[in-house]
Amino acid sequence: MAEGPGNQGHGGESLLYLTDEQLRQGIEAMFFAYRAFTADPDRILQGNGYGRAHHRAIHFINIQPGTTVNNLLSILGVTKQSLNRVLRTLVEDGLVESRVGRMDKRERHLYLTEAGAALEHQLSDAQRARMRAAYRQAGPEAVTGFRRVLEAMMDPEMHRHFSGLREARS
Repeated sequence: MAEGPGNQGHGGESLLYLTDEQLRQGIEAMFFAYRAFTADPDRILQGNGYGRAHHRAIHFINIQPGTTVNNLLSILGVTKQSLNRVLRTLVEDGLVESRVGRMDKRERHLYLTEAGAALEHQLSDAQRARMRAAYRQAGPEAVTGFRRVLEAMMDPEMHRHFSGLREARS
């Protein structure tokens, strides 16, 4: 890979070789960015007695209405017991509806209710606002680079889920 303007970091650092210190700084930046990214939804969730596991379930049910419990388990990478606790709360609170599968009666298909969709919208609005502001500040090249870095960090199984979600929306 030839070194050129696209391979230069901020301040002219070559991206072909990163020192342990530069990698540590990236790890720390990701940690604090994640804290900021989740702070607004955490406040909203806490006011409703929910946590991040509820948020993740609501998010993925929203983008894949009718997803099965098994698919959600695979996406989230949590135990069945843990997901069942979260789903039971969301169903009892009227945010998620669980429907028996038409083809396979053992399957449970998950849908957000109107109240669930409203909560999801509120949570996503907070995160979209933060992402939009950061993307605007960083510029279009940084947005593309950031996405490439995130995708490159994904394990193959996670990348398949990610690609599948993008395809489902198209």
